[in-house]
Amino acid sequence: MGCSPSSQIAIKAAILIQRWYRCAMARLEMRRRYALNIFQSIEYAEEQAQLQLSDFFTFMLDHFTQLNETDTDSVSHFFDGISDFNTTSSDLVLLEYEKMIEVPHSYRGPRLSFPLTAEDTAALLHAFKYHQQLHARYVLQLLHETRRVLRQMPNITHLSTSYSKEITICGDLHGKLDDLLLIFYKNGVPSEKNPYLFNGDFVDRGKNSMEILIILFAFLLVYPNDLHLNRGNHEDYLINLRYGFTKEVMKKYRYHGQKILRLLEDVFSWLPLATIIDSKVLILHGGISDTTDLDLLNLFSRNKMKSVLKPPNPHTQKKSSLNKTGLVEQHSSVSKRTAKSPATSGYRGPHTNDRSDAEERTRRLHGGTRSDLPPQMHYLESSACKLPELTAKEWKQVVDILWSDPKTQKGCTSNKYRGAGCYFGPDVTSRLLKKYNLKMLIRSHECKQEGYEVIHGGKVITIFSASNYYEEGSNRGAYIKLNPNLIPRFVQYQVSKHTRKETLNQRVSVVECSALKSLREKIYTHRLELIETFKQYDPNDTGYISVGEWALAMESVLHLDLPWRTLRSRLVQLGSDERVDYLSCFDDLEIEQPLKEVQPALVETFCRYRNDLETIFNIIDKDRSGLISIEEFRQTWRFFSSHLNINIDDEAINKLAHAIDFNKDGSIDFNEFLEAFHVVHKFEKRKNQ
Repeated sequence: MGCSPSSQIAIKAAILIQRWYRCAMARLEMRRRYALNIFQSIEYAEEQAQLQLSDFFTFMLDHFTQLNETDTDSVSHFFDGISDFNTTSSDLVLLEYEKMIEVPHSYRGPRLSFPLTAEDTAALLHAFKYHQQLHARYVLQLLHETRRVLRQMPNITHLSTSYSKEITICGDLHGKLDDLLLIFYKNGVPSEKNPYLFNGDFVDRGKNSMEILIILFAFLLVYPNDLHLNRGNHEDYLINLRYGFTKEVMKKYRYHGQKILRLLEDVFSWLPLATIIDSKVLILHGGISDTTDLDLLNLFSRNKMKSVLKPPNPHTQKKSSLNKTGLVEQHSSVSKRTAKSPATSGYRGPHTNDRSDAEERTRRLHGGTRSDLPPQMHYLESSACKLPELTAKEWKQVVDILWSDPKTQKGCTSNKYRGAGCYFGPDVTSRLLKKYNLKMLIRSHECKQEGYEVIHGGKVITIFSASNYYEEGSNRGAYIKLNPNLIPRFVQYQVSKHTRKETLNQRVSVVECSALKSLREKIYTHRLELIETFKQYDPNDTGYISVGEWALAMESVLHLDLPWRTLRSRLVQLGSDERVDYLSCFDDLEIEQPLKEVQPALVETFCRYRNDLETIFNIIDKDRSGLISIEEFRQTWRFFSSHLNINIDDEAINKLAHAIDFNKDGSIDFNEFLEAFHVVHKFEKRKNQ
């Protein structure tokens, strides 16, 4: 029977509505994806800049003799700050903390007694839920005990699902306490019947990194066989200087912050590097390379790796810690939760002679010896640990597993966007899994829109547990439930405080606008360089170039690997002939505090490197007062500009320093520095006035 005319009209209408709905959802999905891509590209560019600070530190060392001849006091002062910050806390017994630090009667937060119990962990969760702070004495006691437990653990932990039936695996949390509390609410707190593995990056970016560490370390002490931790690339005290954790600790624990940071430096270095479940599933933070050697990772002294930004000197003649001494300290007594497995024994494959960019950079910059440097210059060495020096091979192994990312193409190439580690393809994954008789690799390290991603034919899983990582609504978080069948079950969630009543279109628009705002600010900090590149395509000075030329110029200067042609309508104005008005991408942007007496090139340069300089200032500022003298400011910039080959005279620097000393007290509050080079949107500024 044929359909009636009215039925045919209804069917056609339904098809049209479906088609419209699918197109609308596809457009929203495209907007959400390119917003996430913008955020991620900017994040990776920042990470690359941070890693390049290791070049600067090495440059300082290599040129110390030359600088010392003309300005001994300034150089010594610079490195005194670093040396002081890197001094590892001495081993103190718990009773000494109690004698040294008194908890006042007015303190209303949780009071801990050691050894900890499940009641203590419950008290901590309750306190942090209501924004209470744990007293510094208990923090130091907790970190001391955590270090004692971690030192007994192997580099690669072996777990079994035969006891608990299921293990929960969580990815990056990045200081987002609400995500951790939501995970515990949905999945239960860690216990003997509910084991967890947290795969690194507990700190930085979020506001509650300290609370997350305290909770995880407390559960580790109560359930040492059921709460497991892997090290991430952000468990690194030099990375923490840039991404907020150092600042958070000093803000919350002003008086005892230095002691906490020094102890944490050591605690981070003792975190296990990887975990293997049922001898089949390898779990590590970043990824692998074509030279990843689990045997070597399982044996070397991991606490030698204090920071990725401290690469070893390849000319050092010291032998590896495996020579003469055999196994290192943490293997002398095997932890109860460790079991022997064939996964890390047997064949040791050959290694290629290919160097990553990071290795080549290290080889190039460490051309000289540091044996003749004065004591204050040896900040790249741990003053408390007399273990043999980290070798280049060991360093590369750890960098690769903490920083690498998977890709769909075959092979292993340098991870040029992050600046460390590599991109590894499905063939690299297959070879490593086959070599060690493994089935699957679970890693974190990358924000994924749905909280997880499965690639390489199901052999590589990325799990990311920080929801709303870039902006509220930008991504979900997720965790994995792994049973004895080793079939992963994903649980997704999203902490939502302000967007529950908003439509999907509104939520995507918020994320998209935030991403574009960050990108426009990034563009503005390279304004002079971009204009110079644009003008190469515009010899007649018309102010217009083709879309293709504009896209090429943007990528050649910013190196963000973004779909510039797709983004052009959101970043620039087009003329009547569809050519790009290239100066329009700087419209509606300005530096927060106009510094008319300072040359524009200097303002832009400081704006571009403000995060790098903040990191260096944090090292110089020994007392964490947030104040840098005018002289310290001048010295720091002189060193940094020498490294960058930027030719700016001292007079210009002095003018700039005095210009941003707004209250004219002879020192630079770093907030003054940040505000002086803060890019703002003039339209938003007018709207808010």
